[in-house]
Amino acid sequence: MSRARDRARSAEEALRRAVERARETGHTWQEIGDVLGTSRQAVFQRFGRPAGPPVPSGVVERAIVLLADVAALRWSAVRADFDERMLAEITPERLAEVWAQVAAGVGRYERMGEPYALRAGELTVVNVPLHCEAGEVLGRVAFNADGSVGGLYLLPA
Repeated sequence: MSRARDRARSAEEALRRAVERARETGHTWQEIGDVLGTSRQAVFQRFGRPAGPPVPSGVVERAIVLLADVAALRWSAVRADFDERMLAEITPERLAEVWAQVAAGVGRYERMGEPYALRAGELTVVNVPLHCEAGEVLGRVAFNADGSVGGLYLLPA
């Protein structure tokens, strides 16, 4: 597990350096996004801003697992780390209803895109593109400072 994590960090560092070199040689965010298979906004958000407060360790992986649980209809697992407000407001039935609406618009879930995380005040926000058979949705998970989930969004991409 630690070897995989080390390789992932090395790959991330290499990618960051490649993006920096591309920008230094005049490539646009759109060109970089096209090469990476994502939007220019996603590339800019991930690589274009000055480094802010560090993203807590493990939140990207936790967001991926949570969104995989959404796609697999595992509502109890999705709600496992919700804060009190989320638990009160987002029932398993509400999750199922929203996911059904998403699927009606973009079709069956196929795969995840490249996640990116950022700090927003006290929150850590992880965005994960969700590729579906007829479109894309942005899965967004907001983590509170204590690590609980304070927000879960499925946004049109």
